[in-house]
Amino acid sequence: MIDGGYIAHKEGEREQTLKQHLEETARLAGQFAARFGKEDWGYCCGLLHDIGKYSDDFQNKIIENNNNMVDHSTAGAQLCMKLGGYYSFLSYCIAGHHAGIPDYGNSAIATSLCGRREKKIADYEAYKKEICIPPISTLPMKIAKGRNNDFSLSVFIRMIYSCLVDADFLDTEAFMKNGQTERAPGQSMDVLLDKLEKYISTWLLNDDLNSVDGRRTEILKHCLDEGKKPKGVFRLTVPTGGGKTVASLAFALKHAVEHNMDRVIYVIPYTSIIEQNAHIFREILGDDNVLENHCNVDYEGTEEFRPMQLASENWDKPVVVTTNVQFFESLFSNKSSKCRKLHNIANSVIIFDEAQMLPIDYLTPCLSMIQELVENYGTSVVLCTATQPALDDFFVSKEQIVELCPRLGEQFRFFERVTYQNIGSISQEGITELLAKEQSVLCIVNTRKDAQELYHSLQGGGVYHLSTSMYPKHRKRVLKCVKERLSTKKKCILISTSLVEAGVDLDFSCVYREIAGIDSMIQAAGRCNREGKRTVEESKVYIFELEGQKVAPSQKQQIDVAKAALCDYPNIADMESITAYFARLYKFRGENLDKKHIMDEFRNKDYNFAKVGKEFKLIEQDTKTVFIGIEPESHEILQEIKIKGISKDRVRKAGQFCIQVNSNFFEKLYGAGMIQPVSEDMQDFYQLVSLEQYSEDCGIDFSIDDGMALYM
Repeated sequence: MIDGGYIAHKEGEREQTLKQHLEETARLAGQFAARFGKEDWGYCCGLLHDIGKYSDDFQNKIIENNNNMVDHSTAGAQLCMKLGGYYSFLSYCIAGHHAGIPDYGNSAIATSLCGRREKKIADYEAYKKEICIPPISTLPMKIAKGRNNDFSLSVFIRMIYSCLVDADFLDTEAFMKNGQTERAPGQSMDVLLDKLEKYISTWLLNDDLNSVDGRRTEILKHCLDEGKKPKGVFRLTVPTGGGKTVASLAFALKHAVEHNMDRVIYVIPYTSIIEQNAHIFREILGDDNVLENHCNVDYEGTEEFRPMQLASENWDKPVVVTTNVQFFESLFSNKSSKCRKLHNIANSVIIFDEAQMLPIDYLTPCLSMIQELVENYGTSVVLCTATQPALDDFFVSKEQIVELCPRLGEQFRFFERVTYQNIGSISQEGITELLAKEQSVLCIVNTRKDAQELYHSLQGGGVYHLSTSMYPKHRKRVLKCVKERLSTKKKCILISTSLVEAGVDLDFSCVYREIAGIDSMIQAAGRCNREGKRTVEESKVYIFELEGQKVAPSQKQQIDVAKAALCDYPNIADMESITAYFARLYKFRGENLDKKHIMDEFRNKDYNFAKVGKEFKLIEQDTKTVFIGIEPESHEILQEIKIKGISKDRVRKAGQFCIQVNSNFFEKLYGAGMIQPVSEDMQDFYQLVSLEQYSEDCGIDFSIDDGMALYM
């Protein structure tokens, strides 16, 4: 105790009393929870989270500065369980504020909530001298018929947990750094809207609906006007070339200002698109207002990026650009590091760019989460894409979904750039002959192995290969060459996997696409006549099926449904075809829209937060990472890793020279002695030692592999 008070933290000679820490954490947690109308819940959780520190065991640990392990989080959880009623829900948050929200479990599982309830802990009754248990309000969210209300309650618990852990981190950080936290939250929504309006001011003068720019302006103006609409779920169905990036930002900022919302969050499937969009947003809004949060961004290491590094922990920036993986895995996580940001999702405008890429294996839990965010946490959601998936039936209030694109059918007719032609089944020799006759052509196939074989059958001047068999820096070099040849009208034949379908700005005279999901085929078509300089009739997209080709299980349903759509609809790119494709796909999937039965883990107040946090993984690849040390820069990075070991920054740099291979191919490489661990203590990080297995033309050679070698 200090001056009759109990101690929470010490830093040198400075001390923070436990009462100060609890009250400030409670204030912050309450402030965060106020965004969704539950300030009292946040305040109560913050006030009780560390009452276990009132025990003599913990106070002796602080005073003596020893390393004894003292459980201080179980006390508040046990107290809330004893209080019963709504307080019992707070026990999940308090029990997990360091180790993560536990499963309900049973008393035989020590780490479960039931196990913690039975745990013997040090006496903490001294809390009563300083802390009064505050009241909390009743039912925390809307209850709806036909809904899994236990799931709703689990989301609420996770949101209160987010308020608690972020408040706890922030107050502890403020004490430890004596108030010098270096955080910079960015500018307000109305300032950002003003910046956007100045940026687009000259665009808004164009009212020529016979020009591309005029059509983009029409869509942009409509999105600004629609920003005044009440909060809810929106669609922005804009054809390729319609300017959806700036239009969606215009709607989001106008909507945020209109409804006093806190931030705009972009959720995007591919890092390549994220990097493009974030660049545009920074150009319009300024660097300090835009946070990129994904695996390719590392803000550590420099003082200049310190505020961004801190903001990446809890998304305390006005515009956040992130991935589907980061967004949804955080919302289903039980860990404090991932959940800190969740309360900052409340009262935000959330844009799901390329909405057709919402993870189909987890579509039911993801859409249930989106509906929770809209109904109970004050968010508005925009489903933004050129190929709008059939999601209406997943939303309870589907009749209230608002389309933001004006004169939708007319826009699609105006922006039509290509003619589709289904040429059916064809041999590899046949497709090779067709490609060889072209001057400017892109051919996309479904596997890396097929891409390499097709390239080798064509190789010569102006023929290029692109797939994830090449490390990222290598791919960038090839793309640069391809763009230069296209711009100078030189012969250019590109054989690729689907990685060119999004975030890659290419314009070919024609495209050949192996049959895949309709959304993939339409994305591929976006690389044909992209700039609209040729007629629709002469800009062909040929759909084909390679003879004797095995279809990967992960692609079979999409391809089967797409084949049916090709038979039923003359133009696969019209809205009727796209809607029918997704509706059929979701119907065929059935229960597989929640392949791990995530929704069933929240039933009858028996909630399995830890299990779901472990199971909910959007990317589950059976792959290994192999470093390709060919370039001088790669030698330096590899040497640095061998000498200094792994760090976030070194892993990010090394990633530019790494490829992913499936486990079967990995075993072949390893068995042949072609790869080896970078060092004895890094068994999960390998380097290619047989460099002849990697070529400048195609990257890693899959010819020794007899598996599918799929691009993921």
